[in-house]
Amino acid sequence: MSKTQVWIAWLKALLFVACLFPLGRLLWFAYADRLGANPIEFITRSTGTWTLVFLLLSLSVTPLRQLLGQAQLIKFRRMIGLYAFFYACLHFTTYFWLDQFFDWPAIVKDIIKRPFITVGMASFLLMTPLALTSTNAMIRRLGGRNWQRLHRLVYAVGVGGVLHYLWLVKKDLTQPLIYGAVLTVLLGYRIWVLWRKHPWRSKRAMSAGTVRLQ
Repeated sequence: MSKTQVWIAWLKALLFVACLFPLGRLLWFAYADRLGANPIEFITRSTGTWTLVFLLLSLSVTPLRQLLGQAQLIKFRRMIGLYAFFYACLHFTTYFWLDQFFDWPAIVKDIIKRPFITVGMASFLLMTPLALTSTNAMIRRLGGRNWQRLHRLVYAVGVGGVLHYLWLVKKDLTQPLIYGAVLTVLLGYRIWVLWRKHPWRSKRAMSAGTVRLQ
């Protein structure tokens, strides 16, 4: 194993532990009776916020890798994305279990009548196949191109997550708007890269070069 591989292994281990910090914080707050007057709301908000944070972090890996020229960063994207799904599972488990007590008729009614829950549930359902197909074995089974097409759903998940938070908050919109701005930058960067690589730009450049030569 090379020195680079050793460093990556250590960084992965540190990242794995660091990503557990939000869960450890929640457990400590529960033990210390610091979840506030409405513990269920505190847990729901915390796990939802961290889901969005990890989702945005996973989307930032590719731009950082390209801008910094650090190809090794791609090795951390899967872990960050899976932690986003992990906290999303905690978020919805809290809603299903502690908030609704698995009252499925009430849950279905809630999903239909409350738009922020509708879009949140849809985003969670879109995340599920991404998590299930995150292994190398699934990449080989689906094929690289099909796998990439499937995992573009993460952009819809990001938009849905921001809308879920924005529609949930009724007074201070500062935090969801910040997440929305970050998502806009991350998606805007990808659109810009695609625009630069579009075939018509190459043809236009070749045509311009031909005119100059003439």
